[in-house]
Amino acid sequence: MKNLVDHLSQYAAYHRDPRNIATHFVGIPLIVLAVAILLSRPGWEMAGIWLSPALLLAAWSAWFYLRLDLRLGLVMGALLGLCLWAGQALAVQSTGLWLSVGLGAFVVGWIIQFIGHHYEGRKPAFVDDLSGLIVGPLFVVAELAFMAGLCGELKKAIEANAGPVAVRHKNAAA
Repeated sequence: MKNLVDHLSQYAAYHRDPRNIATHFVGIPLIVLAVAILLSRPGWEMAGIWLSPALLLAAWSAWFYLRLDLRLGLVMGALLGLCLWAGQALAVQSTGLWLSVGLGAFVVGWIIQFIGHHYEGRKPAFVDDLSGLIVGPLFVVAELAFMAGLCGELKKAIEANAGPVAVRHKNAAA
């Protein structure tokens, strides 16, 4: 069974260009939100909880993240909770609004992802391993933690396996 460093290193190997990583800060949250929105129907309210396929997927995903790392798992659980809240709020709206927001966010998120991978010059990680679909959101949270100066040992371990993020010079061609 892969551990946190294994999963993030494998994913990071497909994401060493800073422009690609930057697109993931927008594209992946849009895709996760879109999935939560689209899977919030059908749904039923029971004891104040919106029961839906989105809740089942989010619960399984949170369990996956928590097994890898408690701190990052708690952050992921909170973020998934926000997506569930938004998904439920849209699920009770008109079908047109629910579907247009969900599909719109999904399509725009993937377009942004593919733009990033154009810069990377490499296909998305999930093409070679479907686990990239669940590791991607965790990668974004880990990268944000690294930018905030947190999880330094994790960053070192990932860079030892996948290499450092490429340094872009201001005068380098885009």
